[in-house]
Parts: sequence; C-alpha cells; structure tokens
Amino acid sequence: MSLLKNFKHSMFCMVIFMACFGSAVASAGLEKMTFFRIGTGGVGGSYYPIGGIIANAISKPPGSRPCNKGGSCGVKNLVAIAQSSEGSIANVNGIENGTIDAGFVQSDVAYWAYTATGPFKGRPPARKLRAIAALYPETVHLVVARDSGISNVLDLKGKIVSIDRPGSGTIVDARLILKAAGLDENKDIYPQYFKAGPSAERLRNGGIDAYFFVAGAPVSTIIAATATGNASIANIDGKVRQKLLRENLFFAKDVIPKGTYKGVGKVDTVSVKALLLVSADVSEKTVYAITKALWNKSTKTLLHRDAKGRHITLATALYGVSIPLHKGAERFYKEVGMIK
Repeated sequence: MSLLKNFKHSMFCMVIFMACFGSAVASAGLEKMTFFRIGTGGVGGSYYPIGGIIANAISKPPGSRPCNKGGSCGVKNLVAIAQSSEGSIANVNGIENGTIDAGFVQSDVAYWAYTATGPFKGRPPARKLRAIAALYPETVHLVVARDSGISNVLDLKGKIVSIDRPGSGTIVDARLILKAAGLDENKDIYPQYFKAGPSAERLRNGGIDAYFFVAGAPVSTIIAATATGNASIANIDGKVRQKLLRENLFFAKDVIPKGTYKGVGKVDTVSVKALLLVSADVSEKTVYAITKALWNKSTKTLLHRDAKGRHITLATALYGVSIPLHKGAERFYKEVGMIK
C-alpha cells in the first residue's frame, strides 16, 4: 500500500509540475515556436553544410537577442533544422508526403517531379513543390582512381562504377550521362550504389574504379580523395557532352578550374542548379519571412564563409528555377523589383 501511495503522490507531483511548466512556457511565448525541417543530402556532400548554414540563418528561437544587437536575424520563433537525407528525389518525396517542410533539390529533378516526366513518368505530379530560390551550380564530378586509366566518361566501359543511392539526384544524372555515352548501366559497367563518402572510401581501397557525384565544387570528400594523390577527376566532354546538352536542356556546360582539387588540371563537365524548395502547405507569411531572412546581410556573411556559399547571391536567385515560386517568395522578389 505504501508503494501505491508513493506512486500516486509522485504522479500528482508530476501533473502539478507539468501544469506549472506549461504555464511558464505559455507565459514566455514558447508555444508559438515553429519547427521547420529542411531535407539536405549526405553528410559528405554540399547540401548538408549549406543547409546547416541556411537553417541557422533563418532561425530565431524565442528569447533570441535582436538582430541589430548582434542576435539572430531570422524568422521570429522559427527553429529550422537541417536533416541529412538521400538527396533530391528523397527531398521531393518528403515535401510531398509532409515529412519535411523544405528541401534541397536539383533543378532537373524538381522539373521532372512537378511535371511527372523523366524518372517520375507514370507517377502523380508533385504539385506541392514550390521554389524559394536558386542557390548555386551543382557540378557533375566523375571521380576516378588515378591508376584506373579513366580520363573520359567513355573509359568507364568494363569498370566498377558507383552511381550513388536511389533517391539521389546524382543517380538520375549519372544514368543520363551513361546513356549519352552509349553505356548500359547493367551491361557495360559494374554498377555500385553508394553515397559519396563510402564511394570515396572504396575508391581509396581499390573496391571501385570511379564514382559520380553532383555537388557544388569544391567538395570536401573529393578534396580529401585527391589530396592523397590516389584520385583524379575525368572529363565529360566532346560528343557525349554535346548530346547530353542537346537532349536535356536543364544541363549547362561547366568547367572545374585547374587547382580546384590538388593535382587535378582543368576538367570539362556539366552542371545543374541547386534549388531550395518548400511545400505549398507552408503559409505565405512564413515563406515571405524565410525568403527575406535568406537574403539579409547577416545570412550573406554566414554563407560567404563557405566556398559554395559565395555563389549564392540575390542577383542569381531566380536563375534556373524550373517550377513555380511559392507565393511568399514571389511577394519578396516583387518587393525588391526582381519580378514585375
């Protein structure tokens, strides 16, 4: 009986504590706090660190100091969280099913998902997708072992090649590039399906000959892979690139300048755009505030500490946007004169 009395007494105290705590939270205004989930990519890519910077920049938890006094310049009572994911396709699916509020998505993948074309053919159009901004170019890297004999995408025939995980934008682009090169995924190469980090590890240990990765240059995992002298980057150029650009208008010519990666000369390749997308279910007021916070001076300072973040500018915010803007973002761009 004494145990039962103690249990009842403990439960009574817990109820009183929670009631008092709830009142304190309410009085502090914490009940207004909104969590905003942003899908990024693998931790070895560019989406994850840039997503963390943006999440930090647009957040302003209750009790934060004012922006003009050295505090957060984000959205009042918003707490943004950058979540690791499989990449573009996974983020499209997450926005559509409501498991995330926003996400990083390649411009080609966004277009296909919204129009139910390409790899999304036969699926319902992803009509919840809306754009906040175009961020930076995403370069297609074809990372190869230095002793593999691969200098061009055509040299992949007969090689062990990782094309990334299903759910990523990289795997979609890798398949398009292989097709443009006349290479069959299951007949002409030995395909593997690893993210960038595990791919780099396997390349170093001789488990694979090459891997594709689409990300803003320079990429930390590729910096590490080339720094040892065991890895290089092959070209995607010539007739293969011409065919790729002709058949897929969302691709653009790109060059990785000499010296971007240790011991690697100029590399001819292609790129797409990284977009920040949001669910149409997020309110116009919230997205307007997020867009405004994304382009304030404080965010620019944070982004410019990252090599890829320096490419994120208001002047190019609408370049490569392949789906409709969210009404909140559109309102901001009209206010600053970027949309008539």
